[in-house]
Amino acid sequence: MTTPTSCEGCRNTDASSFAIPFTMAFQPIIDVSAGAIWGYEALVRGTGGEGALQVLSQVTDQNRYAFDQACRVKAIELAGRAIGDQHTKLSINFMPNAVYEPSACIRATLAAAARTQFDTNRLMFEFTENEHIADAAHVNHIVAEYRRMGFTTAIDDFGAGYAGLSLLARFQTDLIKIDMELVRDIDGSKVKQAIVRALAGLASELGITLLAEGVETAAELNVLRNLGIALFQGYYFAKPRLEGFTTSSELIHKAA
Repeated sequence: MTTPTSCEGCRNTDASSFAIPFTMAFQPIIDVSAGAIWGYEALVRGTGGEGALQVLSQVTDQNRYAFDQACRVKAIELAGRAIGDQHTKLSINFMPNAVYEPSACIRATLAAAARTQFDTNRLMFEFTENEHIADAAHVNHIVAEYRRMGFTTAIDDFGAGYAGLSLLARFQTDLIKIDMELVRDIDGSKVKQAIVRALAGLASELGITLLAEGVETAAELNVLRNLGIALFQGYYFAKPRLEGFTTSSELIHKAA
């Protein structure tokens, strides 16, 4: 198959023209069963520490593609030399409604990885369930192409937003991130426990890994571990660090 060299999205304006310039903060993803950092999620922030919403509010149909590409490059450039462990993943959010052809528009990502000597097999791309999927077939194509290229794929905020099981029926990613609303106070909710238990069974049958995000207490962690979840992310372990990375030694007492 011939690889396209361009796409309509490439004509979008330069995202560097944002009124609030952006960078990345990094939050660790913990493999509790291994007692180690499994990866880091790159989260967009203003260079002055402004929150994601302030930056994302500047995204339009005209600069969506350029912003998506710039975020990928920024995340890889910051993480490429800083994440020394050869197995640690770097998770990058992408916008499913950005107009691009994945096999053509992965070039900037690959170039950034090459510059920083970052193994592209360590890249994970996640998209949020909260964003309306305008073209499910196109997103399915992106997921399939990314998996073919050796990237890990994930659905973020699963259990919130526009879809849910219907989204999972359309395409299966390698990983599902359970929305924090299902995680919050799960230790005191039999209903939430039943939902996550059922989701864990479904994920096991489909060969999908579950990650619980937004974990804030030891009680939440213990219940989720008993339900079979191994990967975790949240303030209980560490807050996102602006252009920085929490180390395993800082987390050893919480990851044990």
